[in-house]
Amino acid sequence: MRTKLLGLSVAALLLAGCSTSNKLSTAGEHVTFTDKQPPDSCQLLGNVTGSQSNWLSGTGAEGSSLRGAANDLRNRAAAMGGNVIYGATSPTQNIWSSFAPLDSKMSGQVYKCP
Repeated sequence: MRTKLLGLSVAALLLAGCSTSNKLSTAGEHVTFTDKQPPDSCQLLGNVTGSQSNWLSGTGAEGSSLRGAANDLRNRAAAMGGNVIYGATSPTQNIWSSFAPLDSKMSGQVYKCP
């Protein structure tokens, strides 16, 4: 009986860990998105992709899933020293997305602007 209870407790903890979304860091809060090409005074730092795992969290929360991917993208941009993300895109959903909750991803170019 104890072994069964222990197994269920461990399974519950693992499931809870898989369904959390990416939190926006303090540094990530200072990173903004833009659809206008940054001026020449900005330095291109590179391309980056943020993702949010949807495994076990279901497909019903697509908006929060993309928000988690955007938060991860902003956190990664801040870790690179950037403060602007230009041209952020998210791949389109495919037929498999209807059956299995795949990861949400968002990519963009990271700039450091004065």
